[in-house]
Amino acid sequence: MQLIKKITDWRSESSTLKRPYGLVPTMGSLHDGHLALVKRGRNDNATLIASIFVNPAQFGSSEDLQKYPKDIEADLEKLENEGVDIVFAPSLEEMYPNGFDTYVDPGKIASRLEGKHRSGHFRGVATVVSKLFSIFQPDRAYFGQKDFQQSLVIQTMSKDLNFDVQIVIERTVRDNAGLALSSRNCFLNERERDAASVLYKALTEAKNLHRVGILDAERIRRKMLQIITSEPLARIDYVSVSDAQTLLELGEIDRPAVASVAARFGATRLIDNIHFDD
Repeated sequence: MQLIKKITDWRSESSTLKRPYGLVPTMGSLHDGHLALVKRGRNDNATLIASIFVNPAQFGSSEDLQKYPKDIEADLEKLENEGVDIVFAPSLEEMYPNGFDTYVDPGKIASRLEGKHRSGHFRGVATVVSKLFSIFQPDRAYFGQKDFQQSLVIQTMSKDLNFDVQIVIERTVRDNAGLALSSRNCFLNERERDAASVLYKALTEAKNLHRVGILDAERIRRKMLQIITSEPLARIDYVSVSDAQTLLELGEIDRPAVASVAARFGATRLIDNIHFDD
């Protein structure tokens, strides 16, 4: 496995590597959810690239960038064990050099759900992912379903900006209680971690209601709210039952739909979702 930190280093290496290229963009602090993406990418591609870059452009002013977990040595060991060929771990200055002033506006899909609660977040995501696509020109790029809105933003951006890359979405990896794996889970204490499993309980009940024929989206939202508010530590940002492509809220579930939640447990904000048609 080769660690590179400069874009010029990639350009000198790339001529010797075989296609297809797979890319797994990460912010590090890798867990089994990330490694599921890596395993899929290793299986699909002749050359597998992983990036590790904590992107400041996707953090809001009220979010503590400095507290985001980092363990580069452990991350590199995990990636090497999974057979990654290239790890790109650039500095801030490499990705956003002095004078950088061009950002990607991700459009309407980014204005809903997370976009309402994290101003500028998806602009930062779209910008850094577009840079990675431009640098590596991958054939495939891998993202997790837990960040479902992010995957829609990236799919839309890729289509609109003519990036010739297949976006592959892998299912959410969960712990034994159903909690979606996230780098931020390390900030939860034991009581908060137990409480956070209520999100998956609410999502599972939403899917069960749909499975038995309940198509009233508001009724499902109310049930999700009831379940989550039964947990004293949960502070809800939103519950949603929306069109799975546009993320517009539904009145009646008459098309592919997704239930989404965001809530805080202590100082840690978590998101999750479930598709009714899986």
